[in-house]
Amino acid sequence: MHAVAISMPGGPLVLKQERRNVPKPGAGEILIRVHAAGVNRPDVLQRKGAYPPPPGASDLPGLEVAGEVAALGEGTARWRVGDQVCALTPGGGYAEYVTVPGSNALPLPPGFTYSEAAAVPETYFTVWHNVFERGALKAGETLLVHGGTSGIGTTAIQLASAFGARVLATAGNAEKCEACLKLGAERAINYHEEDFVKAVKEATDGAGANVILDMVGGDYVNRNYSAAAVEGRIVQIATQAGAVASADFSKLMVKRLVHTGSTLRPRTAEFKGEVAAALEAQVWPLLATRRVAPVLDMIFPLKEAWRAHERMEEGEHIGKIVLDVG
Repeated sequence: MHAVAISMPGGPLVLKQERRNVPKPGAGEILIRVHAAGVNRPDVLQRKGAYPPPPGASDLPGLEVAGEVAALGEGTARWRVGDQVCALTPGGGYAEYVTVPGSNALPLPPGFTYSEAAAVPETYFTVWHNVFERGALKAGETLLVHGGTSGIGTTAIQLASAFGARVLATAGNAEKCEACLKLGAERAINYHEEDFVKAVKEATDGAGANVILDMVGGDYVNRNYSAAAVEGRIVQIATQAGAVASADFSKLMVKRLVHTGSTLRPRTAEFKGEVAAALEAQVWPLLATRRVAPVLDMIFPLKEAWRAHERMEEGEHIGKIVLDVG
């Protein structure tokens, strides 16, 4: 099969086409003939040598795919060869075939193209677990989403709005702020021009945000504590501005805040299967009616994965970047 591998740690051009053997599904796994694969920031970190795959995972990048079931391992009674699926993978998505635990696959949402479906698993698994399970966002509460036009951000805005929450989002320019508003944000804050803490307080009559989804870290940590409501929950999913921060913990104590975080890739297949089941019950009906849907930025052919990584690192994308595998 054709695949794109990381030839050495470095810039986008270290992504090289290779020929690999088609993997064989083990017990509980399915083999997917990949038609499209999502591109995510962890892929960029892995390419740079900063995010190694977990033990036993493919060394190829790619954490989400959509395609057809091509073969079955033992104990995968739900699926049949030919079923159209999208799936979360521990790695290996930048290839024509990939094996995944059967419990981590979901049926293609009705009417979705493979490119659309490939843009669903990584962001929807992440947002569901972090915003709704760890962050316990409820209808009527206010969610602050940092990086509102990222794949995670566009998903969080839509899902939170669909479940009855108010959404505030930060973004880096007027075009991105407008995109956040169109997706359902009540207020979009240009962080180059406004102090998001002040803007959140103004939008909530001084109360602050009940849940904050943060992928920035760094000096945002202390500012999030200021922007959070009493009994607020801050959920950390990345630290793009730095993993070390100085924070005033008196704010955390006085407001009775919860600051939690998680990473998805190293979690067990069983855990991811539980999230998949929750998504199928709670979110798949919304996808079926397009009450929520992935926002696609650009689609590149698999052999030009390096261009997809360049696009992501430029930071101008709105929504998801996808590879067309064929």
